[in-house]
Amino acid sequence: MLPQGAIFLALPQLGTVLLGFLSPQRLSGWCGSPRKLPWCPGHKALLLVWTVIYFVVGYASYLVWKDLGGGFRRPLALPFGLYAAQLATSWVVLILFFAAHAPGLALLHLLLLYGLVVSTALIWHPINKLAALLLLPYLAWLTVTASITYRLWRHSLCPQHQPPPPPAGEEGG
Repeated sequence: MLPQGAIFLALPQLGTVLLGFLSPQRLSGWCGSPRKLPWCPGHKALLLVWTVIYFVVGYASYLVWKDLGGGFRRPLALPFGLYAAQLATSWVVLILFFAAHAPGLALLHLLLLYGLVVSTALIWHPINKLAALLLLPYLAWLTVTASITYRLWRHSLCPQHQPPPPPAGEEGG
């Protein structure tokens, strides 16, 4: 792997780093609360899977970049324009889900992200089949994430399912 490969592996991780800076005290969210969904993994497991997925996606982007001759020429515009859009959208999903605790908005962005990842895979397939196939675990993970997010959003609409407010003096600041 060329030295540029390390950049392609690291770039997608910026979303999880940004998330850690934005809300280090709020990452546990719903899946770490006493009202945890029985099938929802803990927030650390969710972040670990996102991290692994981002490494896989970063490697896939490196393969496409390498097969298109490297650099930043015109043939890279569509494949990497879609990639940049889906990467930015995935970071927004992380922030909406883990930091803002806005499952409805996160779900809308997840649906957009799903379409962007499918589009990226279709564009990448003629360039590098392995890179396109490496997006399949990402799509599977988005399905799991969307299921969790939908369930949390649905429960947030019903007052009896909303978590009680924290006792006075225990709010994170």
